[in-house]
Amino acid sequence: MCRKLLFFDMDGTLWDYRNYIPESTVRAIKLAQKKGHKAFINTGRSRSFIREKNLLDMGFDGIVSGCGTMIEYEDEIVSSRFFSDEEKDRILETANRYRFKLIFEGAKCLYANAEEFLGDERDGYYIKKIAREMGDDLRPLCEVKNGRIQKFSCSTYGCDRAGFMKETGDSYDFIEHNDIVMEVVPKGFSKGTGIQKVCDLLGADIKDTFAFGDSINDREMLIAAGVGVVMGSGTDEAKQFADYVTTGLLEDGIINAMKHFELI
Repeated sequence: MCRKLLFFDMDGTLWDYRNYIPESTVRAIKLAQKKGHKAFINTGRSRSFIREKNLLDMGFDGIVSGCGTMIEYEDEIVSSRFFSDEEKDRILETANRYRFKLIFEGAKCLYANAEEFLGDERDGYYIKKIAREMGDDLRPLCEVKNGRIQKFSCSTYGCDRAGFMKETGDSYDFIEHNDIVMEVVPKGFSKGTGIQKVCDLLGADIKDTFAFGDSINDREMLIAAGVGVVMGSGTDEAKQFADYVTTGLLEDGIINAMKHFELI
């Protein structure tokens, strides 16, 4: 049997909003690895925001983080694209002009001025969630020059989003989640390019890859992979790009898909 590379989105795919991972998902990935397949997390989160023990203890072969801006294989960084100090300064200056509130997302820490987010209920909820998960690794923006930065996020409520995108669009791609939250990634990087890079590094054919996702921000990896699987609990937009729609996250969706494709 041809060995496959399996790529898993995190939120809504591997675990739910409570960070609960079904036992069947853990079992499925272990069984797939015993068959010789390799399993990778493939997420928009930067590496510092992937830290929960129950997730990492699953024993993934590698992690594609920050929309493909950093790739680890067997606990070694094998590919990375970090911001220079000059680029960080330019982003800060531009964001300030357009009144954005920034979160720089790095390999070890996140960087934000948390107090800037507390005046709005929606921003406040988000920054408090980050603070709970990151602890002391949520650092103020003044320390960002110490960090290896992969991407950044913006709270754009009440800001000139269109102006910012027009000015920076030659250098960055934008993932617009809603009217107040936007992720910004170096141009040419995505979950899909992350899959291609892993294939290049391992000498694998991209036709022999599977991508598992649940939302529209998984589009690029669903398109890039040989087979794109979307959770039954995923969005209708994501399902448009699926080769196969499995059952929901909490209805054993991962293991059911693996059985369907005879991966286990």
